[in-house]
Amino acid sequence: MLDRIKASMPSLAPAEQRVAQLVLNDPRTFANLPVSELAYRAHVSKPTVVRFCRSMGYDGLSDFKLKLAGSVSEGVPFIHRSVDADDKTGDVLVKVIDNTVAAFLKYRNDASTAALEKAAEAIAATYKTGRRIEFFGVGNSGIVAQDAQHKFFRLGITSIAYSDGHMQVMSASLLGPGDCVVIISNSGRTRDLMDSADIARKNGATTIVITASGSPLASAGHIHLAADHPEGYDRYSPMVSRLLHLMIVDVLATCVALRIGSPLQPLLKEMKNNLRNKRYA
Repeated sequence: MLDRIKASMPSLAPAEQRVAQLVLNDPRTFANLPVSELAYRAHVSKPTVVRFCRSMGYDGLSDFKLKLAGSVSEGVPFIHRSVDADDKTGDVLVKVIDNTVAAFLKYRNDASTAALEKAAEAIAATYKTGRRIEFFGVGNSGIVAQDAQHKFFRLGITSIAYSDGHMQVMSASLLGPGDCVVIISNSGRTRDLMDSADIARKNGATTIVITASGSPLASAGHIHLAADHPEGYDRYSPMVSRLLHLMIVDVLATCVALRIGSPLQPLLKEMKNNLRNKRYA
């Protein structure tokens, strides 16, 4: 959570930056002080404190302080450690798994439920009106986009995934009000995805971005689902980022499924029954 605040500092207003710095200087104290005292110490108004919490993706001060207290008290019992050239197989096993667990636990503590709810509601609303739902990603993120399309397809949601930059631009040009596009990127700096996000947004489509905080793409969409992790986006074979993005898609798909509700149950049951003939007894 603190790493996410640090990454978001440049994009905050000066007054909100003072509140952010107050959090970073002493998170435990911040979590226990009333709003009036926080405003006094940061030299801002009380509404600015609340506005900062919402800028970070939380429902308000209470929600922010609750997540902050949990993050500070629990911590993350795993740390990110890079694999070294002389590591034995056992070392690789432990490091790869610990890195993934650390990223998952960090996301659990930092995730904005408000942003997830907005994203789920936007996709569910698009589904109910029969408009288009699309997933964009390139390279490693293109595989995640295809997995997302498969997840939502199983829910009876007609969607499509594109991993080619030209196809993304053409498809974004055809989107309009009521449509929804989910754009996935590890770095948040891919030119093709930025172009597609700008086109889709200008055409009135709802844009949901799953990417790192503080990146250009993070501010290019209507809804930002932060995917922050200690793995550098420039590494040759990213692992943690891909798994984190897949998990966020799973959470989002589950939230959407709950919003669809009871009509989904008979559909999934019939699908499972029809698939039984494809397996050996």
